[in-house]
Amino acid sequence: MRHRLLRRELLGFAAAGLLAYAVDLALFLYLRGPAGLGPLTAKALSFVAGCTVAYAGNAHGTYRDTRVRGPRPYAMFFAVNLAGAAVQLLCLAVSHYGLGLTSQRADIVSGAVVGMALATGVRFWGTRTLVFRDAGRVRSWTG
Repeated sequence: MRHRLLRRELLGFAAAGLLAYAVDLALFLYLRGPAGLGPLTAKALSFVAGCTVAYAGNAHGTYRDTRVRGPRPYAMFFAVNLAGAAVQLLCLAVSHYGLGLTSQRADIVSGAVVGMALATGVRFWGTRTLVFRDAGRVRSWTG
């Protein structure tokens, strides 16, 4: 039973994340292309949109039985996603600048494969323990 619940949670988290990724990418491409925004502005706006979609997907889908209200859960979710982005950037920085692996392929592997995998783990842990912790799946060590 416990494995089934975790599997459902993982699948819901992944579905919300994939939808958020699609929104982030599509909006970034639009903002960089037809809208003519600079890369950092476009990425910042698409990141916020992606976080919002992921939060909505998790709040109304994966963790719909959790009673979280107000701005705190979204703020925590945004912080968890910033931490995930930092993990991806750190993987890329270590590989590119620390290890001297400077090819385009090495950058893709370190940033978009290894970094994304580690960042997804951080995001899943943070989402279930810091944002939607009232769901009853994560209990305090004192309780």
